[in-house]
Amino acid sequence: MPLFSAKSPTDFAASGFHGSPRDRRRCPPRPYHRPTRNTPLNQLLGGVSRSWRVSLRNAPPHGRSSSDSHKPFILQLLEWSLRGVSQVILANNPVSGALILCALAMDSPWQALLGTMGLLSSTLTAVIIGQDSAEITSGDHGFNGMLVALLMGIFSSAGDWYGWLLLPACLGGATCTFFHSGLARVFKPWDLPVSVFPFNTIILLYLACTGPTNPYFPHYDFTQPVAKESLNFTHLDTTQLLCAVPLGVGQIYATKLLSSSLLILVAVFLFSPILCIHALVGSAVGTLAGLSVVVHHTSLFTGLSGFNGALGCMVVGGLCFRLSWTTHLFSIAAAFLSSYLDIALSNTLAKVGLPACSWGSTLTITLMLVLSASHLSSYRIPCSQNGPPEHNLQLFTHGVVAEEDSTDV
Repeated sequence: MPLFSAKSPTDFAASGFHGSPRDRRRCPPRPYHRPTRNTPLNQLLGGVSRSWRVSLRNAPPHGRSSSDSHKPFILQLLEWSLRGVSQVILANNPVSGALILCALAMDSPWQALLGTMGLLSSTLTAVIIGQDSAEITSGDHGFNGMLVALLMGIFSSAGDWYGWLLLPACLGGATCTFFHSGLARVFKPWDLPVSVFPFNTIILLYLACTGPTNPYFPHYDFTQPVAKESLNFTHLDTTQLLCAVPLGVGQIYATKLLSSSLLILVAVFLFSPILCIHALVGSAVGTLAGLSVVVHHTSLFTGLSGFNGALGCMVVGGLCFRLSWTTHLFSIAAAFLSSYLDIALSNTLAKVGLPACSWGSTLTITLMLVLSASHLSSYRIPCSQNGPPEHNLQLFTHGVVAEEDSTDV
């Protein structure tokens, strides 16, 4: 019997033999990894991380940057969320989103919390179910959830810091992601954006299900904006009427504070000065439309008559159409049509106890995008190439097609 029998390298490792000291210097021992506990929180975070890695790996090259995979997930989620905040007002800029979030906190910390919860729930739902990473990183799956949560807080008659309202806010935000995914397949053949169709649909369903007398989630009654009695418009406060123009832009986020509205305008100006000008023009047009049909003074002075006009003017005036004198005139027409349609829908839906939200601007924008008139359709920008109006104008001036996102800060 031989003195030493042949052993495999694994046998030597099992017996504790690691070779000579020189071999040990060449091959340092493997580091010890402490096993992680398999808690439900770790399982959830691991599932979210795996879903995002698969989505990022399957995304097209133009939908992600080379540094995305090297950022911690929390930092990526923060950037997506801030972009989602700014996407409410048609901007795609995390710095603008941070300023807008500060404006919401100035007006009402409770509203800022509700909006953040709706934003996070819709964004995380998109990550978990594996939505397109390009849409996630640009905030497309966050702004509808934020709007749903903000309007739930504004319409609630239970007051601020009513904790139970966080539950429908998170559920409504998550539901927006599924609505967005389904409507995207329907609108894609016509090259139409999903826009705020999910928000408008879900908030109406929520209000119709709860009602003003609900013991857990009550909301206010909704009145018609047009005054029933004859109001004296010869002694209007000019200062309040001028303040209603920036307040109309702030009402896109349901804010009633003038300082918050001005900060929102600064955020839009950082993304695009042209977009900021069209927001003010559209809000002024909406205020004039409200004056022409004698709406309540409260609707005029709080900016409720102007926010639909601001949205319609911004989209047509350079975001989805190349800026020119033709599209500028069409944007003013879109602002008038959005405002009048909002007043008509508000009068109709108030009879069944529901608000019109932003259906006026949403339907008007969709109508403008599907028009086949050559004087407008020739200026149309495909949804995949939408960017700041200045960027779109420069590309069409030089005849260059955009292939990269210019909104990164």
